[in-house]
Parts: sequence; structure tokens; C-alpha cells
Amino acid sequence: MVLDPKSSHGDYGSFQSTDRPNHNSHLLHHFLRSPSTSPSAPIPRRGSPTSTGTSANEGNGPPEEAEEELIAGGAGIALPMTQDVYQRQPLLGGAPKGVHHHHVHHHGWELGEGPLEQEYFQQKDADALSNVGSSVSGAGGGGIGGGPGVCSANGVVRIDVPAPLREEPRFPKEKWKTFVALLFLIINFVLTTASLALVHERVPDRDKYGPLPDVVLDHITAVDWGLSVSEILIMICSNTALLVLLFHRHRFIVLRRIFLILGILYLMRSITMYVTVLPVASQTYYCSPKANSTSSFLVVRRVLQLLSGFGLSINGQHTYCGDYIYSGHTVILVMSYLIIREYTPKRCYLVHWTACLCALTGVIMVLIARGHYTVDVLLAYFITTRLFWIYHTMANNTSLKQKGPNNFLSRVWWYPMFRYFEGNVGGPVPRQYEWPLPWPRRFLAKHPNRDS
Repeated sequence: MVLDPKSSHGDYGSFQSTDRPNHNSHLLHHFLRSPSTSPSAPIPRRGSPTSTGTSANEGNGPPEEAEEELIAGGAGIALPMTQDVYQRQPLLGGAPKGVHHHHVHHHGWELGEGPLEQEYFQQKDADALSNVGSSVSGAGGGGIGGGPGVCSANGVVRIDVPAPLREEPRFPKEKWKTFVALLFLIINFVLTTASLALVHERVPDRDKYGPLPDVVLDHITAVDWGLSVSEILIMICSNTALLVLLFHRHRFIVLRRIFLILGILYLMRSITMYVTVLPVASQTYYCSPKANSTSSFLVVRRVLQLLSGFGLSINGQHTYCGDYIYSGHTVILVMSYLIIREYTPKRCYLVHWTACLCALTGVIMVLIARGHYTVDVLLAYFITTRLFWIYHTMANNTSLKQKGPNNFLSRVWWYPMFRYFEGNVGGPVPRQYEWPLPWPRRFLAKHPNRDS
């Protein structure tokens, strides 16, 4: 290996002078010899005529002596040198045992190949390798990525490289959280039916109070079968959205998202329909007679009747009036479209447009049948879309999952539930699909070779 001054090679390690006593000066006579003189020739100093380099102290008093560490073959040998020495090769790792057969030139001087040098290197080889390994591990972390460097017995430096960090987001199933979200949805749906059971007794009498003025309903002719068409479209769109969620690879994550969003929508709807009761918009829609009294048994019986028909009038079980602000039909139609649009591939634009057309047709049919006022539909669309978009914006941005003075979205009342369900989801959920049931995959999968 070639030793050059600092000005020549600044990209490699350097050796700093130490304050050790000159007890190693006698080693120089055995390891350094001049091509023109014997090994016992005097050491050239800075400013001496035998030195080929220039010295800063030439002719200006006694020369400066500095003891430098010359690492040859991985062993640290303290040798008095005349100026700063830099190694051309990197300092990571010891050289093989045969490195002492190479010549090291420094201004006319070279490292010899005598038997004394070989015997010295053979004795110090094991210590040198261990010293290099310890110095590598202690100086700069010892390897790539901070791992320790270990020298083996054959002189090869092994650098432990740690496993790369996972940069892709993780999507844990967390089935328990999905079950909790389902319970939240069921509780709020039951609460909505209980609110309707109570509101039915407070609906203004149809004989005394007519429908409220509506800019849309006042200019269209009422069609009773429009409500049945709307509910048929609701069943088609909702079942299609459910299939998309079930075939999604991360179905447990998207299912609990939809359960939570629908639960919040039903909870707010149970409040809005209870605080303000509107007159019946249709003159032909059948409403059950009022009981003129409320009791726990009456409310439970009405709730069970509404649940048996899944809240749809087409089943003949939805015979109670007063659930106007805001429209539950519009909520389901819009949510079905948003699910299909968000969790299906972008190239399925025909499916997206079909879902949008079905949702729009269902909303129009609700208005034609006078099942809801126009304000009910507008509020349902606005609340559903904003809640869906805000939730997914927060779920797809990790910074919004942490409370802070600049995160105003953390002030919504359902933010603690959002953090509970989305705390371990590490980014936007990819659009990937798989068969939801395990048994076909288990039968079609290749059996492992048990002989291997």
C-alpha cells in the first residue's frame, strides 16, 4: 500500500501523532531500510538532504519529530515518522497475512522483507485482526447502518447489515375492532327505529296540517310506485357495495370504516328527526293509527316491527310516519355509490357511472313518491358525502391521526373513535381483492412437499 502526504489523498483515513515515548525507535532500524544504505542508516528528518520532500522547518532550527502509527497488514505499529502520513486504502478491515511482502515507499524509504519482519507479523497477526475489528466497531458504528464489524480468524472483515426498515404501510386486520364497529352500527340503527317509534305519536294530524311548501314537490305529480322503485334500487346498490367490501383484500379495515360512518349517520338522524317533526309529505302514504300514549312495551314492539322489514316500506312493515330530516333512503344510495367509487379500480368507470346513475334515479323516485321533502334529500347528500370524505382524508394521512394545535379535524366529536379504529392503519388502503372464503383456496392450494 502506498503512503502519500495529506495534500494528495484527503478521502482516506489519517493517522494522528501521539505523545508516546520513543521506545519503538529501535523497530525502525529493522523495518525501514534505504535502497542505497544499510538498514541501520540514520532516519532522514525534515530538512535533511536525504529527504525528497520539502519541510516547513528546513534551515530554521531543529527538525520536528512526530511518532505516527503505521498500520501494515492490519497491525498497529508505532513508528517515528517525519511528517503526517495518510493511508490510500480505507481503514475498514485487516489485510491478509501476506501483506508484509509488499513494499511501502515513503520518500525513498521502503518496508523490508527480512525474516525479523515476517516473524514479527506472524506473532502480531491475531492481535492485529482483533484490534482492527474492535476499532471498526467502536469508531463509527462498525459497519453499514451502524452494525458491528467482526473480524474472523482468516482476516476477513464481516459487517453485519441490519434488515431494511419496512417502508410500506401495514394493514392489520384487527377483527375485534371490526366487530366493535358493527355493534356501534346496530345500536344506532336500533336507536333510529326507537326515535321513529316515538316520533310517530307526535306527527301533526294530516287532516289539519297539509304538506309543507316545497319547490320540487309542488311542481311534480305524485307517483306511489316510485318509492318501491327507489327501495329496489337501494337493495341492488347496497348488495353490490357489500360484495365489493367482502371481496376486498383488506375487508376488515374497510368494513369497520363503513360500519362507523353509517353508525354516525344513523345516530345523527335519530336526533334530527326527533327534535323537529314535519307533517307528512304524501297524502296517500299509509300511516298506522296513533296509540295516543307511549310505553316501553309499545316502543319495543314498534322497533321489532321496523327491524323485521329492515326499515323498508316495500316489505310492508314500515307503517310509521315522521322520519323526514334527513332522508335515510338518500343516505344508503349515496353511501353505496361512494363505496363502489372508492374501493373499486379506477378503470372500472362503467361500474362507477352505473352506480351513480342508480343512486340518482333512486333519489328522484323518492321525491316523485313524496317519501321525503327536498330539504331531506339535500341534507342527507351533504352530510353523507362530507362525512365520508373527511373520514377517508383523515385515514389516508398519518399526520391527521395525531392531535395538535393545527389539526382542527381532531375537534370533531367522533375523533376518539376514529383514532381507535384507524390508529394502526399505515396509509391509504390499496385496491386489492381476493376470495373471501378459505375453503376453495385451501383445496386448490398446492400441498407442501413433506419429504423435503
